Amino acid sequence: MDPGSLGALIKIVAAIVVAVPVTAYLMQDKLIFQPRPIAESERQTIVARHPDVVDTFLQAPDGTRLHAWHIKSKSEAPLVIYFGGNAEEVSWLLEEIPRQETGASWLLVDYRGYGASGGAPSEHSLDGDAIAWYDRFAPANKRIVAFGRSLGSGVAVQLAAERKLDAVILIAPFDSMVEVGKRHYPFLPVSWLLKHRFDSLSIAPKINTPLLCVVATHDEVIPAEHAKRLYDAWAGPKKWVPLAASHNSIDGHPDYWPSIRSFLAGR
Repeated sequence: MDPGSLGALIKIVAAIVVAVPVTAYLMQDKLIFQPRPIAESERQTIVARHPDVVDTFLQAPDGTRLHAWHIKSKSEAPLVIYFGGNAEEVSWLLEEIPRQETGASWLLVDYRGYGASGGAPSEHSLDGDAIAWYDRFAPANKRIVAFGRSLGSGVAVQLAAERKLDAVILIAPFDSMVEVGKRHYPFLPVSWLLKHRFDSLSIAPKINTPLLCVVATHDEVIPAEHAKRLYDAWAGPKKWVPLAASHNSIDGHPDYWPSIRSFLAGR
């Protein structure tokens, strides 16, 4: 290869080496957060279909209008605050939860940019909003349980570190977003690039709250070993429930809801 061609090749390789990480950095918000907003007309339709559900709004300190669905149960029941997955629009649970007879009240939180909440999601904003929802409902609820699924596990763990909870339920959780990112993108310097780190593993040893950890043994998105690291580091009493399911089919497993009902019955 002549020197000119070699020089051109080096420049191309260098450009690729620089461009790929830069592109990954700029695209990470879209990879981590996949908002599912609903139109106002759709929200109104859902409200009409579920007259017993409270359609509730909260203004965040920065002025963003946040939304959640409040499914009320008997006054002495615990309140479960639900934080969903990265592409989850949580109103589907308005049909599911009453069928499951969990005996609890539920607050189904719309992340920023999801459902009827305004704004754009980030780790910082989701964690702050979780605390805001807790502070709004804690005075009227003696017992509160944080429920985090997939991405929501990171939010639930952070809330457990910041506020008093009676229990935490984690579904297909992860140790940290950095470790999950390294698994899926081994060719990238994930530790340097990632803004939204959701480092639950570093927080877990400080949390004494009872934990139910439900994992999918065939999880292709967050392999169970990530959940196991988090589970092993958890300081409080804990229960590990492995289910033969994939990441997105875990809630369809016949033992999924019974495990949750049994755990909540002891709160």
